[in-house]
Amino acid sequence: MRKSILIVIATVFLISGNMVAQEKAESKKEPKSYKPIRITLSEDGQYYLRVLTWAQIWTTHVNNNPGTIGNDLQPDNTSTNIGIRRARMLFWAQMGPRWMILTHFGMNNQTFNKGGVSGTNGKKPQLYMHDVWTEFMVVPKKLYIGTGLHYWNGVSRAANFSTLNFMTLDAPIFNWYSIETNDQFARQLGIYIKGQLNRLDYRLALNQPFQNGRNPYLQTQKTTNSFNDELAAKNAATDTWSQAGYFKLMLKDIAAGKLPYEIGLCMDGQELLNIGAGFYNHPNSTYTLDPGTGNDSLKFYNQTIFGLDIFYNHAVGNKGYIFNAYGLFQNMNYGKNYLRNIGVFNTSNMIGNQEQLGDEYANRSAMGAGNVQPTLGTGNILYGQLGLRFPRFENGAAFMPYLTGTYKNFEAIDEPSFQYDIGLNYFINKHYAKITLQYGVRPIYKFDASQENGISQNGLKGQLTLQTHIWL
Repeated sequence: MRKSILIVIATVFLISGNMVAQEKAESKKEPKSYKPIRITLSEDGQYYLRVLTWAQIWTTHVNNNPGTIGNDLQPDNTSTNIGIRRARMLFWAQMGPRWMILTHFGMNNQTFNKGGVSGTNGKKPQLYMHDVWTEFMVVPKKLYIGTGLHYWNGVSRAANFSTLNFMTLDAPIFNWYSIETNDQFARQLGIYIKGQLNRLDYRLALNQPFQNGRNPYLQTQKTTNSFNDELAAKNAATDTWSQAGYFKLMLKDIAAGKLPYEIGLCMDGQELLNIGAGFYNHPNSTYTLDPGTGNDSLKFYNQTIFGLDIFYNHAVGNKGYIFNAYGLFQNMNYGKNYLRNIGVFNTSNMIGNQEQLGDEYANRSAMGAGNVQPTLGTGNILYGQLGLRFPRFENGAAFMPYLTGTYKNFEAIDEPSFQYDIGLNYFINKHYAKITLQYGVRPIYKFDASQENGISQNGLKGQLTLQTHIWL
């Protein structure tokens, strides 16, 4: 199977290379400029509707966590899958200079056995709203007020990343600090203000997080942010509102702040040097509970996240190179020993028992099956990414290699970890049509009674991902 997927990937890039050569031979001209879908609704152009649509398709080859078993209940060391990472549509209507409404819907992570939402089997996944907000301009450029299900997040640039123009294959996921617990795919219902004061871009929000309704882990040493109905009824603290903010200082060129989606890579070589800082706070949103001892043993914690980051994007020299770099420090406090494991685009469900795994049972993953890994938790994360886009070919296409590194130090794990990704973008037409190949590794943990927290590192596992991405 590994040989098969490598053949497929090689074929894709060979075809791409042949396309470059053929187009170079056929034409010496730059591709025609892209014209967005914009429907003008008034003679002066102040009323208009903008339409965007995009899709990202993934093919993955995963070295599964130790102990993973497949649907045949036999050990499954590797898995190969194809599916829809994202399929979205976005509409925004500008109603004169003062009013705007934005609607964004779609689905995510559909594979052959999962539909992107818990409980679905892969077919007919749920199509749902990602963003729905209305906005009013109070002071041009300086102050706007909006309400609804929105993406004006706090903490960092990465928490506000656009999925249309990543420099890398995808976001590191921990940047969405409460993803799919008390938010709706990184969005919450609330009120926000935003604007630009000369070189300072700001966004602040007061939100009412969702109650996800999952049962809590009734453990003494670990914290959960999942409330069941009984606890929610007895503790009004579960209805607290969250506060979020992010501020960035634009030291070079000033980027537009009309929409919340932050650019990962600016393909025109614009010089952007931004230093940012932000926060997120949700009072009494996580808790610990001693099983069987009653509500007097219930202890609540605030979910508090702080971030510091720096972003740089600029053309290098006069030959067409573009250098891109981003660094993020994220401090997280969810409560005592809080740890959350996440597996993106993960099709594996089960860790085998002793009978199924035999001698390998002692080496089984403590995190879960497939590509699950520790992603969010009380502690610190340091993340960085670097990329260099090479000069464009005569037909406008270009290659860009990149590298990322992530250092995680969680309270619930005795040892810090380091992981990396190495990738290559092939831009057929900037971000509008591109192919990305990435290989990344993640830390593996096994049960270990000699460690204070009961687990220890057990090496690294890798994943190869091929993405095709098109948007209009």
